[in-house]
Amino acid sequence: MATPSSIFTELVTTTDRSWGRKVTDNVSDHNALLNRLKSKGKIKTLSGGTEITEPLSYAENETYQRFSGYDSLNTQPSDVLTTVKYPWQQIALHVTASGRELRLNAGKAQMINLVKARKENALRTAANQFSIDVYSDGSLTNQINGLSNLIQTNGEGTVGGIDAATWTFWKNKYKEMTGTNLAATPNATNAASLKADMGGLWLSLNRGADKPDMIVATHDMYTLYETGEQQLQRYANADLAKAGFTNIKYKSADVIFDDNTNFATTDEKMYFVNTDYLCLTQHKEAQWTMDKDKTPINQDAVVIPMYWMGNMVCTQRSLQGVLFDAA
Repeated sequence: MATPSSIFTELVTTTDRSWGRKVTDNVSDHNALLNRLKSKGKIKTLSGGTEITEPLSYAENETYQRFSGYDSLNTQPSDVLTTVKYPWQQIALHVTASGRELRLNAGKAQMINLVKARKENALRTAANQFSIDVYSDGSLTNQINGLSNLIQTNGEGTVGGIDAATWTFWKNKYKEMTGTNLAATPNATNAASLKADMGGLWLSLNRGADKPDMIVATHDMYTLYETGEQQLQRYANADLAKAGFTNIKYKSADVIFDDNTNFATTDEKMYFVNTDYLCLTQHKEAQWTMDKDKTPINQDAVVIPMYWMGNMVCTQRSLQGVLFDAA
């Protein structure tokens, strides 16, 4: 005989076979940076490994040589490759219902409404919390590397197992805004100063065809930039605007406002991101994947877990930058 608990479990796990994808899509579509990574195929899936590893070229081949006739040639091996390593981080999310709720909603219509409400809440929670993680410094226990960790205001830090203080090729670019607390009092003069600072950082991040394709700004930074660019808003990225993300252009990059960039800090920032060298890597068995329902031994309830496992990965920090106003 079916019980309210078994009906709840069946509705949660069988009425939506693409539930894991829905959570993933909702998370990526809720966040402008993840939306860009998704559109570029930069959300990757791996089947295992003790760490997330990516090969990294950090130096040129030293045997490049101009020569004539019988000159001796340099055939010495060149140490040009290393590996960046990122730990697997895990997230759990649970769809729950107490025995009381299940019995009060034992009718089919009531149970469907209960399941719908619980699923919608789980979607919102995953989207909101993961967006915080994506921009964080990764300092919370078991938190993924966010942009504030991958792109630091002194260019250094140990990222992917490489200490940028020792290995300078691994430093990201950075620039503090000219003046003091410009973002707190937006005006045309300050907007012009901001644009000049953006230009200096932008040029340092250009390498041939490689350049930032997205600039993710905190509230005041975006407002300050927008002050001087009102007439250019018609050049906003149509796909991002359609997805609900406020954006305008700076050169070839989309300037995005995302309030999650202010997480755990009062500093104002603009992250200059080259998403060709960023990806969100996840485990194929834990992509907001549902596990079997569980019944706690000391509670009158049913719990249906979902698990995610992965990390944010950067393979080229020198082409990432941050403009910040620390005042």
